[in-house]
Amino acid sequence: MELDTPAIVVAVLPHGEHGAVVRFLTERDGLVAGYVPGGRSRALRPVLQPGNGVAVRFRTRAASQLASAAVELVRGRTLLATERVSAAALDWLCALTATALSEATPSPRLYAALDGLLDAMTFAEAPAQWLPGVVRFELLLLAELGFGLDLTACAATGERTTSPSSRRNRRRRSGARRGRPMRRSSCPSLPSSSAPTPRPRPTSPRGCGRPAGSSNATS
Repeated sequence: MELDTPAIVVAVLPHGEHGAVVRFLTERDGLVAGYVPGGRSRALRPVLQPGNGVAVRFRTRAASQLASAAVELVRGRTLLATERVSAAALDWLCALTATALSEATPSPRLYAALDGLLDAMTFAEAPAQWLPGVVRFELLLLAELGFGLDLTACAATGERTTSPSSRRNRRRRSGARRGRPMRRSSCPSLPSSSAPTPRPRPTSPRGCGRPAGSSNATS
């Protein structure tokens, strides 16, 4: 079997002294694993970084054997590892993809989404520009696995979801029709100070014993 395809590196596992078993996300064949000879060498170590776009050629004699892979760097994304937020997001996206997906299952939408998201992370000026894309990718991954979430309607009532302000206005109008005031929150109000003020303990004057007029002597 021979397969030439663009791919995204999502996981690298050292194998032997110099080789590595690499998992690639491809557009037509989904997740594919291959053994890269010399994958831990100085020449290939920068290429086999999670998130990098590569051109990979798989070769194997039997379908049950692990394919041998030859890679060539197409799009390097090692710059993402220099920032704390982008490095954490890169590790999470690649690890999630390599763990959740099954091998040899075509996922063209997932491949395009991950490739576009990594490009957006590379060229964005601030994490706030691409962080919503991470959530959308997770939702797409759930949909590809058969656990899609429909956030446009309530799961219990089927009512179309609206903005929080509209929900508050609707509850306020409903409470007014019933003649009950609208409560702002069901949580009890907190005291102004975080710690309660301790009460002084009553103390008797020094040297005082029993009250005046009391005596244990008998006449």
